[in-house]
Amino acid sequence: MRKPVAIPQEKISKWHIIEINPTNQEAFKRAPKQQEALSLFNKFKAINKEQLKEYKISTATLKALCEKGLIEKRTSTASFSALVQASPILKEEPLTLNEEQNQALKSIIYNKFNTYLLDGVTGSGKTEVYLQAIHKVLAQNKQVLILVPEIGLTPQTVSRFKQRFNVPIATVHSNLSDKQRFNIWQSIRHDQYPIVIGTRSSIFSPLNNLGLIVVDEEHDTSYKQQEGVRYNARDIAVVRAHKLDIPLILGSATPALETLHNAIEARYQHLTLRKRATNQTLPTIKCVETAKHGLAEEAITAIRETIKKQQQVLVFINRRGFSPTLICQDCKWISQCDQCDNPMTLHKYQTNLSRKEYLHCHRCDHRTPTPKHCPNCHSSYLHALGTGTQREEQELEKLFCDTPILRIDRDSTTRKGSLDSMFKQINTGEPCIIIGTQMLAKGHHFANLGLGIILGLDQSFFSSDFRGPERMGQLLTQVSGRIGRENKGASNIAQVIIQTQFTDHPLLQQLLAQNYHSFARTLLSERQLTAMPPYEFITIIRCHAQSPAIAEQFLRQARRQAEDTIAPSPSLQYLGPIPAAIAKRNNRYHFLLQIKTSSRNQRQLLLQHLCRYLESSKQPHGLHWLVDVDPLEF
Repeated sequence: MRKPVAIPQEKISKWHIIEINPTNQEAFKRAPKQQEALSLFNKFKAINKEQLKEYKISTATLKALCEKGLIEKRTSTASFSALVQASPILKEEPLTLNEEQNQALKSIIYNKFNTYLLDGVTGSGKTEVYLQAIHKVLAQNKQVLILVPEIGLTPQTVSRFKQRFNVPIATVHSNLSDKQRFNIWQSIRHDQYPIVIGTRSSIFSPLNNLGLIVVDEEHDTSYKQQEGVRYNARDIAVVRAHKLDIPLILGSATPALETLHNAIEARYQHLTLRKRATNQTLPTIKCVETAKHGLAEEAITAIRETIKKQQQVLVFINRRGFSPTLICQDCKWISQCDQCDNPMTLHKYQTNLSRKEYLHCHRCDHRTPTPKHCPNCHSSYLHALGTGTQREEQELEKLFCDTPILRIDRDSTTRKGSLDSMFKQINTGEPCIIIGTQMLAKGHHFANLGLGIILGLDQSFFSSDFRGPERMGQLLTQVSGRIGRENKGASNIAQVIIQTQFTDHPLLQQLLAQNYHSFARTLLSERQLTAMPPYEFITIIRCHAQSPAIAEQFLRQARRQAEDTIAPSPSLQYLGPIPAAIAKRNNRYHFLLQIKTSSRNQRQLLLQHLCRYLESSKQPHGLHWLVDVDPLEF
């Protein structure tokens, strides 16, 4: 019998001060870097390799201090407890909490399972509550896992945590190479990191002594894996915390309706923060009629006034590219993707020599040169219909040629370091205009934003997805929350302008006149009347094939088997097979079968039988199917 291979214990090296010495100015008169490094050793007692990089302590400086007998290098087996105990946990003292923050922190119990919804307005100091809760867990020699929705938030979060804590911090996200991911995974497995921060996949990190899970911006749809094996990292966090009997904190200014419903039903403990931590008032919000082309005159005037005050402006439009549609004015031909039932978006980009254009399908990533003539009638009257981030950038460059304009979307941030570079420019506080998509609506803190302009909100009012109004309310609240986060004086009250054709829409008016929670409770009442989640549970069997007939026939067979297992009733309803909203994608035809139940147990019983049957039955070549439980996309 082969003996199991022993996994070598990971080693960690730290440089320790031999004894705390007052810094001798004369002894280091010609060696200021050594003097600075010794001051840090006096403060932290021991410094690891990550801190050496952070504080820019060179090998030569370390060698000189070693030769003087002031510090020494020690190597030991890495463990989170050793890392925490080797030096003070904190680099800086925690901030003083206000009454609401303090009450929320005191409510968290650390030695048993509970799910806490930390529900606070944007800028209310949720992160400070996280930090102080994490400190309590680290002091117990336990580890912490923090989930963030987007890669763009990871550097900002890591920076904030490194500023506070004197322990190694691991980051897990999809921008890592396979080798980097493997190395970090092994290091986590061997307890080298007391804190792990990452996007949805980090919920599976092999932490051996986990004491707390934090899910920031828990409402964000990015936590749901939409390709391959479907899972929701937020829901898995609940299960993992329950199994480990540890607390879970779900933080958001705009909780998902499912989460809010659980808090109302007392399944989760509801902790609320209703005031901004800086006591800065929330921005004023007003609606203006949509202009025929681009920004309304009132919005342009507001931008000028804000720039004069030396403040920054955020123009939010959740649509990248130049224009969502290219249309022929003679025969009404529309630029349609050959591989999908989806219009192609017009993109423009500038090279050193010229401006180039192309059509891009955002569903299948297919690209093609922009035609000079209509493929249908050969007319040259092709018109770009609608507005995207590139078009707004072009218009604003004409109006504000002396003001820096930063466009932040998936197209402008493909180069490594480009997003960090733009964030650094914004964080200088210098006046500029920022144009961006929902990448900017998630937890960012820009201190000098004095004005927000929101475009393209109207499509949410008439979305075919029942979650459309919820997402509209979350997006509007989150974007508005980026504005006016720091006090600029009574004369500089921040404001948000919404351009819309439906200024009197009842949901919009309720959201503006009251708040997100009143708005969310109205939506919950509607969901209850229409028997939709979270009051009923939906599962979708998705299927795609090279022929629509093959996909449809497969789901008909699946429905017959499901009905034979549990017959339709008022508590169990079947819908389909029906084509997906975009039926043709990447030359494949997508169909779905919807199952809606009022009982989770009944759903689980049905899916066990149905999946066993589908897995054992012979499938046509090239057909793919999957089960999507609690889908976020329809």
